[in-house]
Amino acid sequence: MVPRGSEPDSVGRSRVLQVGRNLRIPLDELEWRFSTSGGPGGQHANRSSTRVEVRFDVVGSCALGPRQRARLLERLGPVVRASAGEERSQARNRATALDRLAARLADGLRIERARVATRPPAAVTARRLRDKRWRSELKRQRAAHSEGED
Repeated sequence: MVPRGSEPDSVGRSRVLQVGRNLRIPLDELEWRFSTSGGPGGQHANRSSTRVEVRFDVVGSCALGPRQRARLLERLGPVVRASAGEERSQARNRATALDRLAARLADGLRIERARVATRPPAAVTARRLRDKRWRSELKRQRAAHSEGED
């Protein structure tokens, strides 16, 4: 199974992790760790190393440009991790972990557009002032009515 953010080689395995349009990380730069996953599954879960953790070293990567590296270091730190252990299959957990890593990296590289300040429309301002006058008049009427009760 080839992860969504990857490009398959001639055998159907992935060679790179595609993160957005501008970043392709060779899988050689990723560090994998496998362990037994907890939860139900009986003997299979206790003996099989199906839980997957993938690590990406931001500082040592050759795939990143200087701006990308600086942005990731600022937002995510020197090492980015993703893990998966929900499936019984190590291959599916590997694909899930790669997808999660690609999503974290893409989110860390996203550039937020600056908000452009705008003035409120004249109709909104007029409605607010009209409602304010109406509320003030209503309170004035209540005050006059309660003074007459004494």
